Amino acid sequence: MSYSSTAGGDRGVSLGQALRLGLAEDGGLFLPDRLEPLADAFWRQLPGASLQDIARRLAIHLMGDDLEPEQLSVLTAEALDFPIPLVPLKDRLFVLELFHGPTLAFKDVGARTLARLLAATQPRDQEVTVLVATSGDTGGAVAQAFFGVEGTRVAILYPEGKVSSVQERQFTTLGSNIRAFAVDGTFDDCQGLVKQCFADRDLHRSLSLTSANSINIGRLLPQIFYYFYAAAQLPGEGEILFSIPSGNFGNLTAGLMARALGLKARFIAATNINDVVPEYLISGRFEPRASQRTVSNAMDVGNPSNFARILQLYGGDVERLRRHVSGARFTDAETVEAIRQVDEDFGYVMDPHTAVAYLALRQRLPDEPEGLRGIALATAHPAKFSEVVEPTIGRHLPLPDALAKHLQRPVVSEPLPVDPQVLRRRLLAW
Repeated sequence: MSYSSTAGGDRGVSLGQALRLGLAEDGGLFLPDRLEPLADAFWRQLPGASLQDIARRLAIHLMGDDLEPEQLSVLTAEALDFPIPLVPLKDRLFVLELFHGPTLAFKDVGARTLARLLAATQPRDQEVTVLVATSGDTGGAVAQAFFGVEGTRVAILYPEGKVSSVQERQFTTLGSNIRAFAVDGTFDDCQGLVKQCFADRDLHRSLSLTSANSINIGRLLPQIFYYFYAAAQLPGEGEILFSIPSGNFGNLTAGLMARALGLKARFIAATNINDVVPEYLISGRFEPRASQRTVSNAMDVGNPSNFARILQLYGGDVERLRRHVSGARFTDAETVEAIRQVDEDFGYVMDPHTAVAYLALRQRLPDEPEGLRGIALATAHPAKFSEVVEPTIGRHLPLPDALAKHLQRPVVSEPLPVDPQVLRRRLLAW
């Protein structure tokens, strides 16, 4: 397996190179040069298979040219040591709970696996600096995954005042090799600073920069695993409709890669009012814009990086993409009402991002064939968004121990203007 840039310059690089570079030297994002469909034996063994078994077999299929099967088996078992249950909500509508990892967000899947992949592929005498932008959950997942890992330093950029207090504390209270920068701007500003640092070749080389955002292919490959695990848990056969709460669109990209491997699936790109991709699916024009703040803050992205990968996977053919992906957009008022209604009707509590996915699925399923099953991805524990959820459902949500411990520690972060030169100086002085 080799990897090439969506910008067309860097071609045929190894997994280890792609992981360490994060962003390709030409500014593009890495994608596998080919995605070979899975063998018949895989599909025969899929029903009822465990998450660890599915992850092991997919990792060997995708990464077996670079790492030994036994190494991949141990690596995936260590990274994915938590459940990902499929919860039935109503007829044909299920919720895949991706938030049972240490930071209670779906990004634990990719971040924990990436940390181990980097450790397995980087030279032992080389220290790397992981530079990451977060709109919420990525920061905590990356900080926890790399905390105390020898040979790594992690710099996390986040938009000041635009993440929840619980999210902020998950990556600003650790210290050690983790450093947090509160950026005076939006997530798109944070992402822009990261990209400018990667474009600075001298800085890239001197710090051995890599990324743990979904711009790093090592974050995306593990996310393929849970689409197959959802299918393994689902009764019956046939096509699945996945509804994906979407911000930077790494989750959808992983789903489309799963489809390329043979999974019978279609997808809904469910967004809040930051709806540049649903708009593209209607008009055929991709028009990035400044992001707007919403209650589903991890999806407040106006220029999603992974859209370049989606275009590459589909050769820029919007008609072909429309056959596999549809879009849906919802307001804060609709999102909050969905949280209230689902709690009232089913006794199930959703966070705002999951509520957006649920709304899209509820809207779309009645128009689909009777045999089709729908799965909404639940990307975060509702207690991470208690300031939205608790007033909506009218009661207190107990805070899981994994979150409560961070609230007892002081926040340590550094204010940062939207200025790449200031960030450059801070990183070089570390």
